[in-house]
Amino acid sequence: MSGAIPVIDGHNDLAWRMRMRAAELHTDIPRLRSGGVRAQFWSVYVPCGGPQSAATVKVLEQIDLVHRLIEANPGDLALATTAGDVQRIADSGRIASLLGAEGGHCLDDSLGVLRSLYRLGVRYLTLTHGKNTAWADSATDVPNVGGLSAFGVEVVRELNRLGMMADLSHVAPSTMHAALDVSTAPAFFSHSSARALCDHPRNVPDDVLARVRDTGGVVMVTFVPFFLNEACRQWGDELYRVEDAIPEEYGSPAFERLQREWIAANPCPPSSVRDVADHVEHVRDVAGIGAVGIGGDFDGTEVLPAGLHDVSTYPVLFDELRGRGWSDAELRRLGWDNTMRVLRDTCG
Repeated sequence: MSGAIPVIDGHNDLAWRMRMRAAELHTDIPRLRSGGVRAQFWSVYVPCGGPQSAATVKVLEQIDLVHRLIEANPGDLALATTAGDVQRIADSGRIASLLGAEGGHCLDDSLGVLRSLYRLGVRYLTLTHGKNTAWADSATDVPNVGGLSAFGVEVVRELNRLGMMADLSHVAPSTMHAALDVSTAPAFFSHSSARALCDHPRNVPDDVLARVRDTGGVVMVTFVPFFLNEACRQWGDELYRVEDAIPEEYGSPAFERLQREWIAANPCPPSSVRDVADHVEHVRDVAGIGAVGIGGDFDGTEVLPAGLHDVSTYPVLFDELRGRGWSDAELRRLGWDNTMRVLRDTCG
């Protein structure tokens, strides 16, 4: 395997897993280096449910956790807020660390909170997570506002003004279109795959992929099996139902134990690096070679495709695509150049 292709990954949930003191992790610095990761968007995720003000407190704690992780490893990590920062840090031999807030519920319906997150270094906001906000519809909830409300439009415009990416992973197709109708920035999906290949509502339909192409945006293809093939999607739907019935806090050791017991008794159907490569090529075929990136979602899923078990394995995907005729220049666009362009165009 070749480690020559640099990677900027759109989504990693290590911070939440650390908060929950998870027993096993997909991520550490040696494995990031082995995988060629030169820049990482660390998700400062908090679950839906409960008062939104509590989510605001938790997202601030998650941001603090990532800042402390960076400060504890100054020889390996450095905070980045612009494409220029990313390139400078990568050239210094360290891993550029960016922050992405996953789920607009953490704003507590406040543009002041959004501006504060920006000042703390957050450079994308995923408009929803698994549930709707009052102002945006989620892909995995019953439609509420038909995409974006008037306040949702204000959120997208403020993101544009700040120079912060409106992340359209997790939102309903109606929300994708509504955001793209308003936004002046390139389309951005931090961790999603192609709906034409797997009919999961989290995936990106072809009509939206065409708009990604037209805006000069990027879809960072994810490795989560539920979004890769139909057998895994159906299994994932059952897992979601099981998780919803677990009375423990999401991600806690007790939750994780019950979740893993169910998975051990009901194994996920097969998926592999070939499935991921299929999605990468579909995004390329519909939206163009400039529109595809990587958002693995490591430490955000309990199951992963064969061959892509942790952050050291990005070269496995590059080798699969190389075997399909991709040049190193095309692989570099996938791993690095496309996302860097969108980051530069949006955040500076």
